[in-house]
Formats: sequence, C-alpha cells, structure tokens
Amino acid sequence: MKTSVNGAPQWHLQPEANRTLVTLSGDWIAQQGHLPDFPESGFRDVPHGEPVEFSTDQLGKWDTSLISFLWELKRTAREDNVQLRIDTLPESARKLLDLLPEIPPTPAPLPPHKFQPVTAVGQLTLDTLDEVGCVSEMGAAAARGGFAAVVGRGMMRTVDLMSDLSAAGPAALLIVGVVNFLVGAILAFVGSVELHKFAADIYVASLVAIAMVREMSAVMTAIIMAGRTGGAYAARISTMQANEEIDALQVFGIPVSSYLILPSVLALAFTMPLLYLYGCLIGMLGGFFVSYIMLDVSPLGYFHETLQALPLDQFTFGFIKSLVFGTFIGLTSCRIGLKAGRSAADVGIAATKAVVVGIVGVIALDAVFAVIANVIGI
Repeated sequence: MKTSVNGAPQWHLQPEANRTLVTLSGDWIAQQGHLPDFPESGFRDVPHGEPVEFSTDQLGKWDTSLISFLWELKRTAREDNVQLRIDTLPESARKLLDLLPEIPPTPAPLPPHKFQPVTAVGQLTLDTLDEVGCVSEMGAAAARGGFAAVVGRGMMRTVDLMSDLSAAGPAALLIVGVVNFLVGAILAFVGSVELHKFAADIYVASLVAIAMVREMSAVMTAIIMAGRTGGAYAARISTMQANEEIDALQVFGIPVSSYLILPSVLALAFTMPLLYLYGCLIGMLGGFFVSYIMLDVSPLGYFHETLQALPLDQFTFGFIKSLVFGTFIGLTSCRIGLKAGRSAADVGIAATKAVVVGIVGVIALDAVFAVIANVIGI
C-alpha cells in the first residue's frame, strides 16, 4: 500500500474511454473520523453497460472502514444494474468484500405487543411452579448427599462446611446483635409510651419478650442472613459458573449438590436457630436497657415478667421457624447462583436477586407460620 501526500480519505468518479474509474486516495482509518459516504445517486451519470473499475494507486492505509464504503458502493451498483469490477482492488480488500453478502439481511420485525393478562399470569404461575420444583429437587439431592456424608460416602468436604459455618455463624454475630438490640429497644420505647398511660410499665417486658421470641428475632435475623450470606452464596456460585468451574466439576463427575450446595445449606440450617436464640437474648437486653432508663423498671422485675410471659412452646415455634428460614435462604441462593449467566454483570444480578428473593420469601413464609400458629393455638 502506498501512502498518499494528502492523508484525508477521498474518492472520485471520473469517466474514461469505455469505462468509469473510481479513484480511491488517502488513508481510510475509522479512528480518524470524517469518512466519506457513497451516495445512492452516485452511478446516475454512468452510461448503461459501461463497467466501473477502481484505481488504488493513491490509496494509503486502510481498515474495515474502506470495506464498509466498498460494500455500500457495491450494493448501489447492484441496485442501478452497474457492472462493477473489483479485480483492481488490493487482494486483502477483495477477500474481505467477498465475505459480505450481496444483499444485507433484513432485520426480523419485532412481534407485536399484545396485552394478554391471562397468558402473563399463566406463564408466571408455570415459571413459579417450575422454580419450586427445581428448588425442591435440589433440596432432596442435598438431603441425600447429607445422608451419604453421615455414612461416610458423601462428596462434601469438611473444610468447606467449617468455612461456611464460620462465615454464617460467628462472623454474623455483630450485625445480628446490633440489629436485634435496636429492634428490642424500639419495641420497648414504642410500648412504654402507650403502657405508661395505663400505669402498666412493667408489661413492657412482656411486650418485648413475646415480640422478639415469636416474630422479630427470627424474621430480622433471617433478613440479615438473606442479605449477608444468601447474596454471598449466589455471587460465589455465579462466579464459578462464569469461570466454568461448575462445568469442570460436572466433567469430573463431582455432584454439585453435595460439593457446593450441601455445605451452604447445612451452615445456614445449623447457625440460624442459634442466631435466633442469640437475637432473642440481645433484643430483650435492648428492651431492658430502654425500660430501665425511661421507666425505672428494676432488673429483677423485668427478668421475672419476661419469664412469666414466655412459655417454652414460643421458643420451640421460633426455633423451627428459623430452621426453615435458613434452609430456604440457602437453597434459593444456590439455585439463583446456578442459573445465572456467565458474564461479570450476571454475578451482580444474581447476588441482588438472591437478596430480594430471600427477603420476600422469608416474609411470605412468616405469614404462613403465623396462620399455622393461629390454627394450632400457639
């Protein structure tokens, strides 16, 4: 390729004896910008049946921008029934031009959008049932892997289980304690304002104890774990999906349910009930702190009223509820991580989706438990 004196890309159409010559000159580089276009009426003055050839003696450096220009010129010549000869072009340019189709493909029209609420609701229902089935199947596979691990035939590594237990348990004590302490203090403050009107200050202890044990500790702890641990599980597994580590495990015949999902689910199932009890204690401590400052309630009176308000079945119900919450967060987070895409953006999307699904699911399950408690009379 020769470099022209004037680096600006140009083209000229000039008639010669028995032919029309297209002269290309300058450097056709896309990064330089200001590239010329070939107009649709460019071959209007070309005599019928006369060939069109190229002159590239003054052509300098070029990239795909020249190929784009030649493709437009070639399509215009086809539409105007002009005979175009490309044998005088550089060989590399001819090869690239031959790879392009003669007629550009017509983009498929977008399907018309129709308002079909029944179809949308039906599709949402089917997708929801499909996800419920997948999560249930995943839970069954994890349960089988846990039973196999108990009898010494499982694929779960102890180091993975201990690492997940540490991340879901001791590492979460601070945030769980702070949140439950503040929730207990808020309950005591709101309750004391109303109970003080009736000279029933001592019943603040009953209010805080029942609210924390029955609802708030289990729900708030589950929401914290959904945002903290559930999002981490989804991000970790989706990153492995993007790095093709999940595919490598499957190639080697290592079951993903036992190797990845089982330690995560067991870690949350073990730690959530313990964190629930810890949250109950810290929440009642927060309630006592506010009661002692605002209402002058004695520590012994607060402790005695708390014990009187809490039968054992309340702790049992909250313990079972937190166990279900932990299992649900672990399964759904792992499921969302496994179905994530393989790009970096999909990792963030999976983590966000795991947090949202975990929080909404926990609240929905808590509503179901509230109905069950009302039916059985707890």
